[in-house]
Amino acid sequence: MDSEFKLVEKEEVVNFNFPKEEVKLSDSEKKTLKAQLDRANTLGNAAHHKVKVYFEDAESKKVIYTTIWGVTESHILLKQNVFIPIQRIIKLEI
Repeated sequence: MDSEFKLVEKEEVVNFNFPKEEVKLSDSEKKTLKAQLDRANTLGNAAHHKVKVYFEDAESKKVIYTTIWGVTESHILLKQNVFIPIQRIIKLEI
């Protein structure tokens, strides 16, 4: 699965176009992702712990290795006010 994802830098994310549609995840995968986002946010703020965020923009599947500094109802916040919509996240590796 990882080979289909292009590794990108967080500074590139601001140039990506994110569709409004959700990526296809089962209810179980959505529940797991929510728990992982909360854990990654806690680890990011407490220990500056980095995670791999797998997501899909309008062009392709991508992965970023970064610290998650905040989680809202609709987005994750990275450094430098970079946001990724949660509905476009496929999975996390903590």
